Amino acid sequence: MPMTNRMVAMLVVAVFGLSACDQDPAPKSVGSKGESKAHLVEVAEASRQSLHHEVVRTGTLAARRSVRIFNQEEGRIDSLTVREGDMVKADQVIVEMDRRLLSAEHEKVLATIKQAERDVARTRELWRKKVATKERLDIAETALRVAEAEERLIKTRLGYLEIRTPFDGVVTERKVEPGDVAQRYSHLLTLADPQSLYTKVSVSELMLPGLKTGAPVEVRIDALGEGRWPAQIARIHPVVDPRTRQGVVEVNLTPVPQGALAGQLCRVSLRTPEIERLVMPFAAMRHDREGSYVFAIVDGKADIRRVRTGLRMDDRVEVLEGLQHGDKVVVRGFLDLMSGKTVKIVPPKGRMVKDENNGEAR
Repeated sequence: MPMTNRMVAMLVVAVFGLSACDQDPAPKSVGSKGESKAHLVEVAEASRQSLHHEVVRTGTLAARRSVRIFNQEEGRIDSLTVREGDMVKADQVIVEMDRRLLSAEHEKVLATIKQAERDVARTRELWRKKVATKERLDIAETALRVAEAEERLIKTRLGYLEIRTPFDGVVTERKVEPGDVAQRYSHLLTLADPQSLYTKVSVSELMLPGLKTGAPVEVRIDALGEGRWPAQIARIHPVVDPRTRQGVVEVNLTPVPQGALAGQLCRVSLRTPEIERLVMPFAAMRHDREGSYVFAIVDGKADIRRVRTGLRMDDRVEVLEGLQHGDKVVVRGFLDLMSGKTVKIVPPKGRMVKDENNGEAR
C-alpha cells in the first residue's frame, strides 16, 4: 500500500529524535565562570650565605703633596729657572727677586745700629761719672734694641727674595716670567710630589663598616690600559653626606705606577670581608610609593611582604628586614599577580612561561 506524504514526514522526525537521544551532552568550556585557575610563577628562596661585597668606584688621581708658591715681598723677578715638567730637589732655589731696595734699607739699619752703639757707650760712661741720668741711659739702650730688631726684620725680608722648594717634586704650573713685577702674595708656581698620588671615591654607607684603614685594594688607570695596580685605603672620612648617604674613602697608590699622572681617571675595586647575609634574587624586588616589597608564597598564595634591603651583590640583594631564611619569593610571573591570588610554582625555564589565560610571566 503506498505511503502518504504525512506518514513519511512522521517517520523522518522519529529517526532524528532517536539519534539525538544517543548523543552525550556538550562538555563545559575550559575556563568557564566560577572555575578557579592557579597563576603560574617561578620562585626562589631567601637564604643565608657567606658572601663578600665588591664594588668599583671611579675617582681622579691627585697629588697629596702639592703646594702653590707665592712671593712674600713685592718686586721685580730677576730669575726664574724652572718650567712645567721640571723636576726639582728640596731646598733648591727656583725664584730670585730684585734685592736692591731692601739691601739699601739694610745698609741704613746697620748704620743706625752703629750710631746707637756709640750713643750707649758714651751715655754709660757719663752715667758712671754721675753726669748722665739712668733714664738717659735707658733711652739710649732702647734705641739700640729697636735698631737691632729692625735689622733682623730686614734680614728676614731679604730671605723672602730667594724662594726655595719645600720638597722634591715636579713643577706643574708657572704663572710669571723673569722681568715681571709681582705684587705681594702673587701666585708664581705650583709644585707637586708625583710619588704621592691618591684618589677619593664615594662609597655607600652600607659598605663603610666593612672597610678598614690600611686594607689593600686595586686600582685601574684607564690611560695605562687594563693593568691593575696595588693600593691601600689611607683614610675613611668620619662623616656621611646626609643627602646621598655616601662616605668618602681615600686610597693611596703604593707604589705609583710609571706613567700615572695627577688628573687621570682611575677605577678603585673595593671588597669587604665575607660575612653571613640573608640574600634573595634582585629580580624579586618590586617598588611602589610605599617602598620596596616582594611577593612571598604562603600556603599556595601570593602575599605582599614589605622589605628593607642592603647591599646589592651581582644578581642578589641583601635583605635586612621582611623575610626569613627559607621564605619563597616570586621572581617571574608578576603580570596580574596580586596578594591573596592562588599560584602554581613552575620550574625555571629559559623562555617566558604562559599561564592558562595566555598571559606571559615577566
